[in-house]
Amino acid sequence: MNELDLHGFTHDEVELVVENFVLMESQNPMFQCRIIVGNSSKMTEIVTDVLERHAFKYYTPSWNLGEIIVSN
Repeated sequence: MNELDLHGFTHDEVELVVENFVLMESQNPMFQCRIIVGNSSKMTEIVTDVLERHAFKYYTPSWNLGEIIVSN
């Protein structure tokens, strides 16, 4: 599973970075990826807004609240 680690990105950069990453990854028929958001609730909000805009399925695993798993 490919992953995108958002540590080091500013909030202003995240929307475009996540959108590009997820749209490229979703071209694979067995699409599933991990986005590392860390402990930032703002970062999580930005990422989930992008995912919902593009109708991707996602969840936050109970064992790691700092990541989001995405699929189509």
